[in-house]
Amino acid sequence: MAAAAMARGGLRHHRMLRAAGGRRGLRWPGLGGGRAAAAAGWSRRVPGGEVQYCAELVRKRDYEGFLCSLLLPAESRTSALALRAFNVELAQIKDSITQKTTGLMRMQFWREAVEDIYCDNPPHQPVATELWRAVKRHNLTKMWFMKIIDEREKNLDDRAYRNIQELETYAENTQSALLYLTLEMLGVRDIHADHAASHIGKAQGIVTCLRATPYHSTRQKVFLPMDICMLHGVSQEDFIRGKQEKNVRDVIYNIASQAHIHLEHARSFSKKVPVKAYPAFFCTVALDDYLCNVRKVDFNIFHPSLQKKSTLLPLHLYIRSWKKTY
Repeated sequence: MAAAAMARGGLRHHRMLRAAGGRRGLRWPGLGGGRAAAAAGWSRRVPGGEVQYCAELVRKRDYEGFLCSLLLPAESRTSALALRAFNVELAQIKDSITQKTTGLMRMQFWREAVEDIYCDNPPHQPVATELWRAVKRHNLTKMWFMKIIDEREKNLDDRAYRNIQELETYAENTQSALLYLTLEMLGVRDIHADHAASHIGKAQGIVTCLRATPYHSTRQKVFLPMDICMLHGVSQEDFIRGKQEKNVRDVIYNIASQAHIHLEHARSFSKKVPVKAYPAFFCTVALDDYLCNVRKVDFNIFHPSLQKKSTLLPLHLYIRSWKKTY
């Protein structure tokens, strides 16, 4: 009986997740007509062009977020992809500039774009246009967009977090803010759901920092909390050289443990969170996968297996959505 229910109730989501691995140009289920538009070739003349632009941008730059968005109710899906695309646009500013001034100018563009969106005058840019539609459709709170922009602007400085609390503050104002907006798209305005979103967002931010460490190390940069590094006598140079000694792994263990604590806390009051909010929290699947995998390699953050895309992630997401848990 359970197997039959699973097959009936989740077949549509299963097909969408399978389609997520498809070729470029595919029509994503529930995302409107038109072909996927490349960043350089987007045209407002193409029906559904903004939707497809956002979907393709998120699929390329935030694959896990893309999969999670496909599992949202149809009425929230395109709005969630617009939100994810907005986040991608901001996130890639830091890595695409050589001078901070350029980054500040781009952040200012998005700050003004959000102001214009709430004045019903969005700029002629596909993400901004689709974000305007999402704001109108769901009456989204402007404050969360501004917090994301402000926090990412402050993060343009290439320096490590002074402590784990500073990293958590950054995560709260970026990742948690994205979840607050996603909850609004789902029609959920609940204190317990917000509480869970706060902790899940912090876990997301911590895991993202860990996952990016090998990449940043190759660019002679380390952003891991300095207080934990100093506690174990580890320098930034140790990470830049890719050292794998026990004290280096102890740093990763401590930071990963903090992410795990946030996830456990978010789940400790799950019975108080409306079931309607659960789809916003399916990102926990990827977080669980990473924390499990880093534990398997004894917290060696440079292990090659941690850099591979999880081929089972769509299946794990499908199962989590069917079980209606986070």
